[in-house]
Amino acid sequence: MGETIDTDICVIGAGSGGLSVAAGASQMGARTVLIERGAMGGDCLNHGCVPSKALIAAGHAAHGMRAAGHFGIAPVEPAIDRAGLHRHVRHVIEAIAPNDSVERFEGLGVTVLQESARFTGPREVTAGDTVVRAKWIVVATGSTPLVPPIPGLADIPYLTNETIFGLEEEIDHLIVIGGGPIGLEMAQAHRRLGARVTVLEAGRFLAKDDPEATAVVVERLRAEGVDLRDGTKVTGASAREGGGATLTVEDADGGTETVTGSHVLVAAGRVPTTDGLDLEAAGIAHDRRGITVDRRLRTTNARVFAIGDVAGGPQFTHMAGYHAGIVIRQALFRMVWARTDDRAVPWVTYTDPELAHVGLLADDALARHGEGNVTILRWGFEENDRAQAERRTDGFVKAVLDKRGRVLGATIVGAGAGELLLPWALAVQGRMRIGKLAGVIAPYPTRSEASKRAAGSAFTGTLFSERTRKLVRFLLRF
Repeated sequence: MGETIDTDICVIGAGSGGLSVAAGASQMGARTVLIERGAMGGDCLNHGCVPSKALIAAGHAAHGMRAAGHFGIAPVEPAIDRAGLHRHVRHVIEAIAPNDSVERFEGLGVTVLQESARFTGPREVTAGDTVVRAKWIVVATGSTPLVPPIPGLADIPYLTNETIFGLEEEIDHLIVIGGGPIGLEMAQAHRRLGARVTVLEAGRFLAKDDPEATAVVVERLRAEGVDLRDGTKVTGASAREGGGATLTVEDADGGTETVTGSHVLVAAGRVPTTDGLDLEAAGIAHDRRGITVDRRLRTTNARVFAIGDVAGGPQFTHMAGYHAGIVIRQALFRMVWARTDDRAVPWVTYTDPELAHVGLLADDALARHGEGNVTILRWGFEENDRAQAERRTDGFVKAVLDKRGRVLGATIVGAGAGELLLPWALAVQGRMRIGKLAGVIAPYPTRSEASKRAAGSAFTGTLFSERTRKLVRFLLRF
C-alpha cells in the first residue's frame, strides 16, 4: 500500500508556471505537493529558452568575428569547437538548474514527487504509489513539439527542440521544417556556427508578427546565407543512404523538388501535454488546443486550475509565470476577481535583429477600430546615434495609437529589441497616452531614444504646423 497525502495545493508539472505556484504557495504557508515525471525546470530550462539562448549567444560571437570589418578590424573565420560549444550550453543550464532543483524546493517545504501523475477523482491525483488529495490542484504540464503527419517522417531520425541541444556531432546541412520563432532562431544560430541551413515554411515566416518587421528579419537571414523558402509544403521524407534525409517539397505553384540534408529539425509548433493525466476522471474538459479554462484559469472542475501552455493560450514562459500569480491570489487569498488580461502580452523572437511585440498589430488595430481612428507612428534606427555608432541601423520602432492617443500596441525590430519593449508593454497595460512616453528623459546615446522619438512624432504635425508658427510669431511681439 502506498502513502496518502492530504495537502492544500497539488501542482502537476515543474516547469516555469508550476515552480512559481509551488514556491509561492509554500512560502506563504500552504501545504504544497509538486509532481514532475521528467526533469525539474521543464522545457524552458532543459530544452527551450535557456539552451536556445546559449546557442544563439555562441552564434552571435562567431558572427561578430566574421563581421568585424566595419570597425577596421580584420575579420576572421571562427573555428567551431563542437565539444566546447556543447559544454557552454550545458554549463549555462547547470548554472540555472539549482534554482529549479528538488533540493531547493524541498528546502522551501514543498513535497516533491518524481513520478507521472494521473487524476483518480475530482480532487485526487495518484503519483506512483502515492495518492494526493488536495483542496486545489494546478495542472502545469506545458507542451511538447508538434510533429506534422508527413509521410516517412517517422522513419528518419529527425530532431526537435528536445533533442537538438544534446547533439554533439557536426551538422553539415540543417533542414528546418517550420518558419516560426523557434525555426528561424535555430536556423540563424546554426548558420552562424558553420552549417548550411534551409528553412521550409508552408505559410508566411513569423506569421503572427508585423509583416514589415518580419521582412527585416528575413532579409538579414538571407544575407547571412540561410535558404528561406516560404509557401513550401513538405510532402514526404526518406532516409538517405549513408546518413541524413531527403525531403520532398511542393512549392506554391505545385512544382515539386527534393531537398537533402544531414539533419532535419522539426519546428512546426507545439501541442499541450495532457497525455496520461486521465483528465476525464476529474471532469476536466480538454481538446487538441489544451485544457478548457475561463479567464480565472479554472477548468470545468472548479477545484482545478490549468496554467501555461497546457491552458491553450499564448505559449510563453512569462505567461506561465503570470498565470501562477493569478492562481495563487485565488487559491490562497480568495481573490475571485483575479483573472487574465491578454491585452498586453509581450513576445520576442531572438533572431538578430530581434523582433519584439506587445498589444495589437497595426493591421488588427485598423480592422478593429477603423482607419480614421488609428494612428501609426514609426521611427527608424537609422536616425539613432547609438545604432549608427554600432553600425546596426536596420530596424525600427512602430507604435499603434487609438483616436485618444492611447497606446494599443508596439513592434520593435532591431538589435536588442526585446530589451526595449518593456516601456511599451507598460503603456499598453496601463492604457497610457503617448505623451507620457514622449515626455520621458531618455539617456543619450541609447537605442531607447528611438522609442521616445517615435512617441514624440505623434505631435510633430501639431507642433510644427502653420497655426503654431503664427502663435509663436504673435507671442514674440511682446
